Amino acid sequence: MSGGGGDGLDGVGGGGGFSGLKLSAPNGVKVYQVTSGKEVPKWLSEKNARKLRKDADYQRRIELIQDLEFSTAASRVKLSPDGNFLCVTGIHPPQVKVYDLSQLSMKFERHLDAEIVDFQILSDDYSKLAFLCADRSIVFHAKFGAYFKTRTPRQGRDLAYVGATGDLVVVGSSSEVYRLNLEQGRFLAPMVAKADGLNCVGVSPMHGLLAAGTEAGTVECFDPRTRAPVGQLEVCAGARGGPGQGVTALRFDPSGMHVAAGDHEGVVRIYDLRSSRPVHVKDHMYGTPIVDLKYHTAADGSRRVVSTDRRVIKVWETMSGANYTSVEPGQEINDVCIWDRTGLIITAMEHRVLGCYFAPSLGAAPAWCSFLENLTEEMEEEQRPSMYDDYRFVTREELERLGMSHLVGTAMLRAYMHGFFVDNRLYGKAKAIAEPFSYEKYRSQKVEEKLAAERATRITVKKKAPKVNAALVAKLERDAVKEAGKVGDGAKKRQRRSDADADSDG
Repeated sequence: MSGGGGDGLDGVGGGGGFSGLKLSAPNGVKVYQVTSGKEVPKWLSEKNARKLRKDADYQRRIELIQDLEFSTAASRVKLSPDGNFLCVTGIHPPQVKVYDLSQLSMKFERHLDAEIVDFQILSDDYSKLAFLCADRSIVFHAKFGAYFKTRTPRQGRDLAYVGATGDLVVVGSSSEVYRLNLEQGRFLAPMVAKADGLNCVGVSPMHGLLAAGTEAGTVECFDPRTRAPVGQLEVCAGARGGPGQGVTALRFDPSGMHVAAGDHEGVVRIYDLRSSRPVHVKDHMYGTPIVDLKYHTAADGSRRVVSTDRRVIKVWETMSGANYTSVEPGQEINDVCIWDRTGLIITAMEHRVLGCYFAPSLGAAPAWCSFLENLTEEMEEEQRPSMYDDYRFVTREELERLGMSHLVGTAMLRAYMHGFFVDNRLYGKAKAIAEPFSYEKYRSQKVEEKLAAERATRITVKKKAPKVNAALVAKLERDAVKEAGKVGDGAKKRQRRSDADADSDG
């Protein structure tokens, strides 16, 4: 057996009906998936990759930023304060990529020794970066590359920068809030929380108040100037405690008077700092931890909360808690970046390609990708092609059943995880040989479906029951049906008797 065309697994079929952006409209708000399009395997040979220039589906794909992808997954994504650079971290190997948005392309990429837990942009552009790594280290990068590396006493889980004091704050698997002063270049005395473990940390951009979300389900607030605790909020008192429990995300609003806290059960609560009772409670209804919280200001000045768990991004009103729209990428979400006064959203997911979404009702596209305004009007797609839609994933058991096990190790199969990728054309031929009657079954099923659809469209005469003596008419109809059944039974008995007589005469 051989695949059609003789190109083996490197051949690319020309089928498919992709025509542009995928559109969804949750709650009546249009959201366009900008990264729609045919995905091509990395292992595609250069010869066959050049053939894609004539492939209509490939030519019409949308790539907002060139090379916005990782080999396995993206973990964190942040926008520089000046809005000109996008910094993304991912795996494997652990690396960071910086994109120049004015050029719609990658500026550089750097590799690190350990997986990046979180990072902060310390300058207006990409020239000063701080990475919190999984080996208890904090790595500083400058324009030219790695600059300095230090270690924290305990493993860190979140990182924040207090601009007023110049402190880089790290929280993790202990009750201490570590402070690395970047002006003095040394660790200062830590602030001590009441809980045994801290999951997240946030700093108010207005008054500099520092808050830490704990495993015990509380939010503890500190004054960075005096290191003194100033208050505590009981967010989810029923938390069991332990890694990944309690408060998993928090964010101050731009005014500094409200703080949003998300817990491990997917519930977001907004507090006024002057009260211990939540102003609003929003449940994502998925039961997965909240991974990110942001306040977004739309083009008309209205402010909304953007809360994210592992499965969905929800945009909702801060005053009423009413849903505005939502985005479900279909992959596990790690982080979200959203532009203020625009409708562009970029997600870091457990997928090699980052997700890009555009909601025109939230605001116009940023200046560096203003062409999205025209694209969203012209190109809408109802169906999204699946990953590697010219290939099919099969396991070893399926290969045995289809009689293709002798192709293991050849160019016709590409090993991947617990199975192989095989060209769709080759798979179709093998299935037709291994199961010759499957087509007949499929054909008869389709014929039955078509006949059933035709019967449903036929005009049937419906007898209306009279308004007078309706019960009597119904009784007479039932009696007529019974009489017809008796007549049919009698005819069958007479036929059987005559058949028996004929047999006895014979």
